[in-house]
Amino acid sequence: MRLVAAVIALLCLLPAVAAAQWLPGQATEAVREGLEIGTSTSEIAITSDFHGADLTIFGALSNTDQLLLAVGQYDVVVVLEGPREDATVRRKERVFGIWVNTRSMTFEAVPHSYSMSSSRMIDDVVTPLDLTDQGIGIDHIPLTPVGFVGDGSNLGEFREAFRRLQQGGGLYDRNPSGVRFVSSNLFKASLRLPANIPNGVHTVRAYLFKSGLFVTEKSLPLRVIKTGIEQTITDAAHEQPILYGLAAVLLAVITGWGASLIFRKD
Repeated sequence: MRLVAAVIALLCLLPAVAAAQWLPGQATEAVREGLEIGTSTSEIAITSDFHGADLTIFGALSNTDQLLLAVGQYDVVVVLEGPREDATVRRKERVFGIWVNTRSMTFEAVPHSYSMSSSRMIDDVVTPLDLTDQGIGIDHIPLTPVGFVGDGSNLGEFREAFRRLQQGGGLYDRNPSGVRFVSSNLFKASLRLPANIPNGVHTVRAYLFKSGLFVTEKSLPLRVIKTGIEQTITDAAHEQPILYGLAAVLLAVITGWGASLIFRKD
C-alpha cells in the first residue's frame, strides 16, 4: 500500500515539475538596461583667450522599460572629473597680530576639477548613502587624509574647507537640470568647463539609475591641452627650468630698466 501511495504522489507532482521546466525561447533572466555616451569633442585646447567652455555629452539608453521611462523613473548623472592629485588645505590663525598657517591637512588623489549635471536634484535621484558608496557628487567625493593621525575632530572642518575653496574657485560645479531627455531613449547633457581648468586627461562619466537604484555607468577620456605661447612657456618651465628662470629674471630687469627710462624725471 505504501508503494502504491508513493507512486500516486509522484504522478501528482509530475504536472508541477513539467510546468517549472524551461521552454525553448523562454528568457532565463531579465535583460539589463544599457548606456552609451559620446562627447562633442575629445580634446579641449586652451589658448590665451580661453574663458571657459561648455562640453556637450550625448547618450542613449537601451533595453529600457517604456512604462518606467514614461513616468520618469530613469535618471542620468553626468560628471567631468579632472586629473587626480594630492591637495593640501591650510588653516590660518592670528598669532601675535600676524596671520600664519598653523594647521594643514593633505587629501589623497582628489580630482582637481569636478563638474556635474543631472536630470534632477541629485538627492532626489538616490539616497546619500548610495551616493557616498559610488562617490558621486561634490559632497560625496572621497576625501582621504594622507598619514592622518588624530581623533578626527578637525576632519570634517578641513573637508568642508576644501569643497568651499574648490567651488569658490569655479573648479567644482553642479547643475541639477543639465541633463535633458530629447526623446524617449536619448539624452543630452551640458557641463561647464571653468577658465582655470587644469591641463591633462579628464574623464567623462555617465551614471544610469532606475527607480533610485544604480544600474550601470560609462566613461570616456577627454584631453585638455595648452596650445600656442602658453604651451611653449609651460614646456620651457618644466623641461629647462634653469634657462626659464634666467629668462624670467632677464625679462624683469629689462622691463624695470625700460620703465625707469620712460618715466624718468629730468
